[in-house]
Amino acid sequence: MGEGAAITVAMVAGEASGDLLAGLLLAGLRSRWSGLRAVGIGGPRMAAQGFESWWPHERLAVFGYVDALGRLPELLGIRRQLGRRLLAARPQVFVGVDAPDFNFGLESRLRAAGIPTVHFVCPSIWAWRGERVHRLARAADHVLCLFPFEPPLLKQHGVSATFVGHPLADAIALTPPRTQARAALGLAEEATVVALLPGSRQSEVDLIAPLLVAAAARLARARPACRFVLPIVPGLRESVDDVLRREAPALAVQCLDGRSHEALAACDLALVASGTATLEAALFKRPMVITYRMSWLNWQRMKRMRYQPWVGLPNILCNEFVVPERIQDDATPENLASDAIAWLDDPERVRSVQARFDELHRMLRQDTARKASDAIASIIQA
Repeated sequence: MGEGAAITVAMVAGEASGDLLAGLLLAGLRSRWSGLRAVGIGGPRMAAQGFESWWPHERLAVFGYVDALGRLPELLGIRRQLGRRLLAARPQVFVGVDAPDFNFGLESRLRAAGIPTVHFVCPSIWAWRGERVHRLARAADHVLCLFPFEPPLLKQHGVSATFVGHPLADAIALTPPRTQARAALGLAEEATVVALLPGSRQSEVDLIAPLLVAAAARLARARPACRFVLPIVPGLRESVDDVLRREAPALAVQCLDGRSHEALAACDLALVASGTATLEAALFKRPMVITYRMSWLNWQRMKRMRYQPWVGLPNILCNEFVVPERIQDDATPENLASDAIAWLDDPERVRSVQARFDELHRMLRQDTARKASDAIASIIQA
């Protein structure tokens, strides 16, 4: 199909990280097909690329098994309705962006009806729940992988895949714009700045934001010159404000509406919830302390299915603990504050991890939008 072809691509992206990846992918697809129509379920970054969202992507955001079970009837209802609508519309291709528990069933249904399916982001079968590879094989004609070790792993299970790199590695400059970011946020060049990133879900704000704020309060007592910035995703400002009032009413925190990349570019150190934000912090070459908390039941299930000692993406990709992780019972304000001070007191260690992160950035910088659109084009034209 030519560049001006009027093709329809259906997509589903759940929560903020999927919306971010899909928005970057859509930009690449539009550069190839100017007549592209994109429909399905997505968020604001996809909408900025002209995406028609039939349901808000927040409806798909769930946190662990307990939350998923409680909302299962609603999610299954959305998936059935969406499937019927897409079977009637007959898009040239369906791209499921992450959200495997929602997308795999939808992809299988569409694929069985002759609609080509692509899954963007290989599930972390190398980290936990490896049995998902069999569901992936039934669901997707092709998988777009963020990391280079994933296609050979999928090939062992008969799954066609392409390493496309990570779009964030293309979007984030190799040299972080520290001075510009500090100027934009009104932060002094000589200040010690700590970014607090509790996550993009309501449940993460409930469980992790209090931990980060309490750790920041301890750090402020030990290092009064520290300045704190806290990016907040849309819709969670009131919840974060409640946490600040409850946990540390005297702590001076600069809350930002979004602007997480400016916060990471400006900071000297990040305290960050495990997830995509840890990779973003690594791409900004920032030392970090990774943390996570979940409900007791979710944790019991998760820890039994882990294959690796690492949780954070920077450590997984480097195959060692290059940054500390404080997970569940180990996630205490005292531990986070102590780990933060250790970074601030060891500039040589900071330089070493920044060099590792520069290597990681260059490895993941693959012009993802072009590689992914090339792979999708081959599926459409097959």
